Amino acid sequence: MPIYAYRCEACGFAKDVLQKISDPVLTDCPTCGKATFKKQLTAAGFQLKGTGWYVTDFRGGQGGTTAPAVSNTAGSDAAKSDSAAAAPAPAAPATAAAPAATKSDS
Repeated sequence: MPIYAYRCEACGFAKDVLQKISDPVLTDCPTCGKATFKKQLTAAGFQLKGTGWYVTDFRGGQGGTTAPAVSNTAGSDAAKSDSAAAAPAPAAPATAAAPAATKSDS
């Protein structure tokens, strides 16, 4: 069950409430009794675990790992051969230079 943060707009009382998703939203403040008890927007608290997830994947900034983890060695060998086939060939050096333009005397 998720934990929701509530705060009363009238008196400022704040409370975290363990509720089902299907439970009705609380509206009455337990401290002052007014109907100004509102659900607050909070950050989700979860952590991705397992192969292919890295702590740095979803952080801002540079240096995060973007490549997914490869689980078997046969797949990594195939990936190496595919990337080698897809790599562009090095550019050939230019052997003939374009003739220089000459000024004509007029």
